[in-house]
Amino acid sequence: MSANTPAPAPGPLAPDELARMDAYWRAANYLSVGQIYLLDNPLLREPLRAGHVKPRLLGHWGTTPGLNFLYLHLNRIIRARDLDLIFIAGPGHGGPALTANTWLEGSYSELYPDVSADAEGMRRLFKQFSFPGGVGSHATPETPGSIHEGGELGYALSHAFGAVFDNPGLVACCVVGDGEAETGPLATAWHSNKFLNPATDGAVLPILHLNGYKIANPTLLARIPEAELESLLRGYGYAPRFVSGDDPALMHQAMAATLDAVFDEIAAIQAAARGGGAGARPPWPMIVLRSPKGWTGPKVVDGLPAEGTWRSHQVPLSGIHTNPEHLAQLEQWLAGYRPGELFDAEGRLRPELAALAPAGARRMGANPQANGGLLLRKLRLPDFRDHAVEVTVPGAAEAESTRVLGGWLREVMRRNLESRNFRVMGPDETASNRLGALFEVTGRSWMAERLPGDDHLAADGRVMEILSEHTCQGWLEGYLLTGRHGFFSCYEAFIHIVDSMFNQHAKWLKVSKEVPWRRPIASLTYLLTSHVWRQDHNGFSHQDPGFIDLVVNKKADTIRVYLPPDANCLLYVADRCLRSRDFINVIVAGKQPEPQWLSMEAAINHCSAGIGIWEWASSDRGGEPDVVLAAAGDVPTLEVLAAAQLLREHLPELRVRVVNVVDLMTLQPREEHPSGLTDRDFDSLFTTDRPILFAYHGYPWLIHRLTYRRTNHRNLHVRGYKEEGTTTTPFDMVVRNDLDRFHLVGDVIDRVPGLGVRAAYVKQLMRDKRTGHREYIARHGEDLPEVRNWRWGETP
Repeated sequence: MSANTPAPAPGPLAPDELARMDAYWRAANYLSVGQIYLLDNPLLREPLRAGHVKPRLLGHWGTTPGLNFLYLHLNRIIRARDLDLIFIAGPGHGGPALTANTWLEGSYSELYPDVSADAEGMRRLFKQFSFPGGVGSHATPETPGSIHEGGELGYALSHAFGAVFDNPGLVACCVVGDGEAETGPLATAWHSNKFLNPATDGAVLPILHLNGYKIANPTLLARIPEAELESLLRGYGYAPRFVSGDDPALMHQAMAATLDAVFDEIAAIQAAARGGGAGARPPWPMIVLRSPKGWTGPKVVDGLPAEGTWRSHQVPLSGIHTNPEHLAQLEQWLAGYRPGELFDAEGRLRPELAALAPAGARRMGANPQANGGLLLRKLRLPDFRDHAVEVTVPGAAEAESTRVLGGWLREVMRRNLESRNFRVMGPDETASNRLGALFEVTGRSWMAERLPGDDHLAADGRVMEILSEHTCQGWLEGYLLTGRHGFFSCYEAFIHIVDSMFNQHAKWLKVSKEVPWRRPIASLTYLLTSHVWRQDHNGFSHQDPGFIDLVVNKKADTIRVYLPPDANCLLYVADRCLRSRDFINVIVAGKQPEPQWLSMEAAINHCSAGIGIWEWASSDRGGEPDVVLAAAGDVPTLEVLAAAQLLREHLPELRVRVVNVVDLMTLQPREEHPSGLTDRDFDSLFTTDRPILFAYHGYPWLIHRLTYRRTNHRNLHVRGYKEEGTTTTPFDMVVRNDLDRFHLVGDVIDRVPGLGVRAAYVKQLMRDKRTGHREYIARHGEDLPEVRNWRWGETP
C-alpha cells in the first residue's frame, strides 16, 4: 500500500478493499481531469508541456469527484447484491464522471472501439471531450448508461421515478445536485414517492449531493442547519441518512455502511409489500452526501481557495498556455492521483481494480434499461374503427371528440394491463378532458392517504395525475426511455409550462437517432385540449395556442403536429401516434360537443394523406376554383364550412374549394419535412394564382412560415388567434379574432378579383351579422340561434 493510501478506518470495508476502492476513485478522478485538460501525454510518461494541453479548456470539475465517488460505491453494492441499477446524474455538466466510469468498466470501449481500454484509447477519451467533433460535457445520448442529459437542471428525480414505475426489479439511483434542488420541477418531484407502489414498482434512491456552491453563489440547502434540512426531507416522506466529510478513508467507510443499510431498508419495504402485507406508505430511504466542491482538486489557485469553493465549479486552472505556474500546478494535480499505480504499461486499468466493476449487463453503462428500445414491446392496440362515430351526412352527428378517444384509450389500457407497459399522465385533468372512460378499467395512481368519497384512487392505478406538468412530463420521459409507452393530456395553454422539457427531449431524440447503438423508443404523445377557442368560463388566462410554434422549431424527423377536425380523425391520429417511434407527437383537439364531418372510411383516407380537398363542401368540381378556403383545427374547420355555405347561398356562381389540413407539416416542402407535400401536389391543392383564405387554430404567422417558399404564397391570407380573448361565448371568441364565418366571407369578397363591386351587398350583410352578434350576446349571454343551431347543408 502506497504511503499516500488512506489509513484504515472503521467500517465494513477491509483494509485491502478500502485501498483498492480508493485507487479506483483516483483513477476515475484522473480520467475526469484528463478529459478537461489533456490533448496528449495521457499517462504523464513525460513532463507535461503546454502542447499537451487543449487550446480551449471547457468542462466542469466541481461536481465530478462526488459523482465518481458515488459511482464507485454503487458498483460495490451492485456486485454485492446483484442489483439491476441505473445511474442518473442530476448535477449539470457531470459528463466527465460518466464517461470516465464507463471507460473504466469497459462498456464505453465496447460501444466505441476506437476509444479502446489502453493508453491510445485514453488519449482519444481525453481529446474528444468538449472538442470539435467529440462529446459534450453532459451525460448526452452518446454516453453509455444515460437516460438523462443533465444539461438543464430540475428533471433528474422525475426521470428516475418514471424509469422504475412498472419496473419492479430496477433501482434508479438519482444524484440530485444542490443547485438543481433549487429548481421548481425538482422541488415538486420529491412528491413522486406518493405514487410509487413497492409491490409493483422498482425503487428510487435519491442522493442529495451538497457540495455547497453553484457557479458563483452558495446553495440554499447547503446553508441551512442540518436539522432543518432533515425535517424538510422527512416532510417530503423520506428517511434521510447523512454522509459528510472530506477524509477519503472515513468517507469510503461511511458511504459503504450507509449504502448497506439503505439497501437493507429498500429490500425490507419491497418484501413486505410483495408478501401481501398492506400498510401505510413507507418512508423511503435517501442519502445526503456533503463533500467539498472540487474534492481532491487544487486547494489554492493564485492565492485564493479553490477546493471547497465556487472557484472549482468549472476549470480551476485556466490560462495554462500562458501561465507556467498553472501548468506546473496542473501536472502536480494529475500526478497526485499516481496514475502509475492505476494503469499498467499498456495503459489498461490494473486487474485488481478492474475487478471492482460489475460484469456484463450489471454494469451501469451497459444496463439495457438505459437503452429502452432494447426492451420495448409493442402495445396491444384495439381497432380504432370499433369506436367510430357514425357519420352518414357531414355535420349531422355531434360528439365530444376527446370523449370518443377516451373510450378507445380505455381499451388500450385494458389490453395492456397484464403487460403493465402503458400509462396515461396528466395534471388533474383526465376527467375534465373527457378521458374518464379510463377509470372504468383502472384508477388514479395514489399511495398517500385515502378518504371515503375519493374518486378512483388506487395503489395500482395506471392514470397518473399531479398538478405539475413538469412532473408528468418527467415521469413520462423516464417511462418511455426505459422501454414503455404513454400518453400525456393537458390543457393547451398550460403545456407551455414544459416548453423547456419538450426542447430537451426533442434534442435527446435528435441526437439518439445518430447514435447507432441507441434503439428506437415509443414516441412521446401530447393531447392538447380545452383549447384556445373554447374557454367559456376560464377566459384569457387559458387561451394560448403557441406550443405548436415551439414544436415546429425542432428537427423535422422528430416532430409531428396533428389537428384532427372531428372524432374519427382523432381516433386515427391517436392510433398512428401510439404506433410511432422516436417522435414527439402533438395532437390538438377540442373536448366540447362539435359536428362530426367524416365517416371512418373517409377519415382514414383523409388522415392518411394528412391534407385533402373536401369535395362535398366544395363547388369547383370540373373547373378552376375562384378561391380556396383552407382550415386546420376543429373550430376553424367549422367556420370555414359555415363560410362556404354562406358563399354558396349568397354567391352561388362563385367556385369555392375547401381544403382541410390534419397533418400541419404537410404545408412544408417535402425537402424540409418528410410529411411535406411536393410543390406539384401543393399547387394542385392550392393553385398557383388564386386567393387562399386559411383559417388556422393558432397564431397566423406560423402558416406563413411553413409556406413561404410555395408558389402561391403571395395570395395566402391567414386568419387565426391574435391575442383577443376573454370570458365569452364560443362564437364571440372567433369573432374577436376575425376568424368567424362572416369575416371569412368578407375576406373572400375582398380578395377574389372583380367580386368586390358585385358582392357589395353581401359584404354589408356580413358586417351587419357581426354587429347583430355583438348586440345579441350582450342581451342574452349566448350565441345567435343561427350560429348555435347551424348545420351543414341547411339554409336558414
